[in-house]
Amino acid sequence: MKAARSLTKADVTEAPLKHKQSHLSVTSKRKSRPLFITRSLARRVSDAILKVRSYYLRHQHTEGYWWYELESNITITAEYLMLLHFLGLKDDERDRKITRYILRNQRTDGTWPIHWGGKGDLSTTVEAYFALKLAGFPSDDDRMLRARAFILSQGGVEASRVFTKIFLALFGEFSWKAIPAIPVELNLLPPWFPVNIYSMSSWARATFVPLSIIADLKPERHLLGKTGIHELYDNPDTSPPLLQKKHSLLSWQNIFVVLDKLIKILEPLPLRPLRSRALNHTERWILEHQEPTGDWGGIQPAMVNSLLALSARGYDVSQEPVIKGLEALHRFAIESDEELRLQACISPVWDTALTALALTASGIEKSHPSILKSCKWLASKQIFQKGDWSIKRPDVRPGGWAFEFDNSWYPDVDDSSVVLMLLHGFDNTEFITSGNFDRGLEWILGMQGKDGGWGSFDADNNLELLNRLPHGDLEAMIDPSTADITGRVLELLGMSGYKLSDEPVRRALKFIKANQEDDGTWWGRWGVNYIYGTCAVLAGLSSVREDMSETYVRKAVSWLQSNQNTDGGWGECCETYENSSLKCHGASTPSQTAWAILALISSGEAASREVSKGIKYLLGTQREDGTWDEEEFTGTGFPKYFMIRYHNYRNCFPLMALGRFYSHILKEGAV
Repeated sequence: MKAARSLTKADVTEAPLKHKQSHLSVTSKRKSRPLFITRSLARRVSDAILKVRSYYLRHQHTEGYWWYELESNITITAEYLMLLHFLGLKDDERDRKITRYILRNQRTDGTWPIHWGGKGDLSTTVEAYFALKLAGFPSDDDRMLRARAFILSQGGVEASRVFTKIFLALFGEFSWKAIPAIPVELNLLPPWFPVNIYSMSSWARATFVPLSIIADLKPERHLLGKTGIHELYDNPDTSPPLLQKKHSLLSWQNIFVVLDKLIKILEPLPLRPLRSRALNHTERWILEHQEPTGDWGGIQPAMVNSLLALSARGYDVSQEPVIKGLEALHRFAIESDEELRLQACISPVWDTALTALALTASGIEKSHPSILKSCKWLASKQIFQKGDWSIKRPDVRPGGWAFEFDNSWYPDVDDSSVVLMLLHGFDNTEFITSGNFDRGLEWILGMQGKDGGWGSFDADNNLELLNRLPHGDLEAMIDPSTADITGRVLELLGMSGYKLSDEPVRRALKFIKANQEDDGTWWGRWGVNYIYGTCAVLAGLSSVREDMSETYVRKAVSWLQSNQNTDGGWGECCETYENSSLKCHGASTPSQTAWAILALISSGEAASREVSKGIKYLLGTQREDGTWDEEEFTGTGFPKYFMIRYHNYRNCFPLMALGRFYSHILKEGAV
């Protein structure tokens, strides 16, 4: 992922950081008590900034982008192995590399978690176990025995999540009768119908549409020899129930169970006149949504399920859509001589925009060749074709950005906002015009929800009922407006000249206030968790010139200040999504510390003791090469169920925080 690049002295010393005097009393707009910023501290900050700059300038790809690993749990790689075996593409050397990666991540108790430091997860452990068996591991291997003991202690395979069961059913290791039905005819429902595929989140839609073919045709590749998992069943002689948890008699879950039984009664009967039409329609939808590069939706689940669906429809591995799809998946892989792991997604647009913003915050001018290259590359990735989002916003012109290299059907508001923050001020250059910037901003404004907030990929995608479906056990079937993305958009709008009196801002502020927790925090949808959400909102409020002395703002600021760790940093564990009483509990991390510092600086607290302590934490934990260590997962895919470790977060956000802090010092005349 790294491109070789020689570093000149001018690259590293762009916008040199000078030190003029030994100390100065600096006060914030809120008249916080003065602190002395010593010459020594200022020099340490400037040296730290130069180290990170040097690191990033060395690692920029020649085309202008930055791209770092997006790490998740082992199910993504285990399912890759399952897919290849299902398609008849078993490869012993590849299996060896994958199993080494899986086993390296096994905990001493035999389990696999969904994030670093987390507890063992049943479904993740089942998938790891099954992948190892497919690769030839015997069930009496000690590592397998420990995993098996955990699985059985948690209720066996029967208690695992739906998607795990589907992978097992593909190999005849779980009964299709115990898997919720997905009538393929649902894909024919028009967008105006109360429930249709466009009521789902983009990631659910891109996964469930192909899954409906799989659920209808129920393909199986029965295993030979000793590769089955009969030993993982708590009660192998009884068909498991559709739902493991008990619900009240009139709950939506139980209603869906009754509907599922009716559907399964009808499935084998010749009473489905639309079935053939629906299968053909769904196949065309899948092929239409495949990118020219072979990708689907930019995410592993959509890509794997689309390949499985095409296989079920009779496509073999020699046909172009399958070839291109497999090539696209392989590009998600990180391979060494010893291991192979697959990423759930790739984040070059996100990494590039955040890194370039961090570099400019550190004092590098936007005219610097490295920044110009990144902006030119990002400008080339603007999407001018309508995607699924246009079903609910048909009159909005396209102009956003996606997360990945190629994902024209699914641009997202978060990436588009961050890219436009960087491109702001580049009007009428050789690579972007004011018209291009305006189109991007126009698209974001057009995606504002009726509630005043912004979701990720769609507008008004908030039909909570879908999370009650038997297939919705990840609670991620919808994409409603969230405080963190709304805060990000406000930050962009403020940079673009929008004021508190402008209608989009007024509506957004109403949403923000309505979604604030009693203790002053905001829940974070895409980062862990209340630190992320709260910091995104505070940055946005500051940008649109909200009065940061407002009571609701100070409540959030006080929460951040009072939850600083004794080492000067901030941290929050992934478990807060299950237990909100744990909010802001966790070991300090560079990324979360940086978010808190950025939020406090935005709130007028740059001279506070808390910010000073946070800066010293970052300085004290920086490595000699300019980077930071961070094993914790501070990104969020699906709250509670799928966490992410962005390998760039531990470096780009600290650089941004150090840069903003130093800029404040310069503005106040401290150095």
